[in-house]
Amino acid sequence: MRRPSAPLFLARDVYRKRRLRDAARLVPILGMFLLILPVFWSHKAQTAGADWVYVLAIWAGLIGLAALLAPGLSQPESGGESGAETDRTPGQITEKQAL
Repeated sequence: MRRPSAPLFLARDVYRKRRLRDAARLVPILGMFLLILPVFWSHKAQTAGADWVYVLAIWAGLIGLAALLAPGLSQPESGGESGAETDRTPGQITEKQAL
């Protein structure tokens, strides 16, 4: 008799939580790209002030984006898995697998 396999799709809450974590991981990369962007602009003496305004606006925007993402990241992921299975290291055998 075959054992029932794991479900093909994740629960909606787990899926959204993982995508939120992925988005939070991309925030520093986005910030680095946006902060380096003024280097590629044509530099004139008159635009130096505008560059600083741009950098400060990006900095404030990144802080705001992190503040929006943070509450969703503080909640633990729930998807039917017990805490013992999610805390194990890769390659570690659980009691269910040993039986």
